[in-house]
Amino acid sequence: MRSSIEYYHRERGTLEQEQIYGERYLRFVYGHPVGRLLLFAFVKRALFSRLYGALMSSRRSRRKIAPFIETYGIDTSEFVAAEFGSFNEFFHRRLHPSARPVCAEPDAFVLPADGRHSVFPDLTLARPQYIKHCAFDLPRFLGDATLALAYESGAMLVSRLAPVDYHRFHFPVDGHATDPRLIPGFLYSVSPLALERVPRTFVDNKRWVTVIDSQRFGRVVFVEVGATNVGSVVHTAAAGPVHRGDEKGYFLFGGSTVVVLLEPGRVDWSDDLLEHSARGCEVYAKMGERVGTAALPADDA
Repeated sequence: MRSSIEYYHRERGTLEQEQIYGERYLRFVYGHPVGRLLLFAFVKRALFSRLYGALMSSRRSRRKIAPFIETYGIDTSEFVAAEFGSFNEFFHRRLHPSARPVCAEPDAFVLPADGRHSVFPDLTLARPQYIKHCAFDLPRFLGDATLALAYESGAMLVSRLAPVDYHRFHFPVDGHATDPRLIPGFLYSVSPLALERVPRTFVDNKRWVTVIDSQRFGRVVFVEVGATNVGSVVHTAAAGPVHRGDEKGYFLFGGSTVVVLLEPGRVDWSDDLLEHSARGCEVYAKMGERVGTAALPADDA
């Protein structure tokens, strides 16, 4: 199991070490023989996350908020609410719109969430490298072999949200969205520490699939992947027309992941995201930032 997680901080232009929430727990459960017995017998199952989620939704959990903010240096000036009834309320907090401005360039493809991001511009080429870290079966991941055909050589953006991040997710493009489709599954951690030990996490975890028909970006597939202590996703947007930057929903307590799939040749990705992703280093950036542009002119899209 790796000793640390390094990522590139886009705003600062620096390589940094991630502060891992619950690191001792993760290393025990995923790295120790006794911990792995607990993982497969109990931790990966929905009951564990429901019990922990109930604890984080209790009024007593409020006492965890202030130490958490101090430890991880969270900017409270961004919060809409000044007080929270539970840790879970704090976890899925709303932010002032000015805290997450959405790129206004008409051809921009923006990040759907805060977090650490990687892009795989061609899954045909990237798949052997990616399987090393997370065995990825596209038809199984989408629960639809026919839908998967359109993305076999397409692009995949992976946005990993750590517990310290803003946990609402948003639409990356304008378009017309379907209702989310639930695919039942387990609830393994999505931390890189855990992915090394359970490489089939993305295709085994509970997830929700939404298809967005976009004039400029084609048919975009948006997938929320649940994780340990994230047995629930709340969808706040209805099926129908959506706009880039609109809120789509939020995760309850825990780390989680958003995966976006695009058809081949639809996006020209930002150089920093391509460069760091190619060497296996995630890029930390915030929701609404541009990470690509439409590859086709508006008249041809």
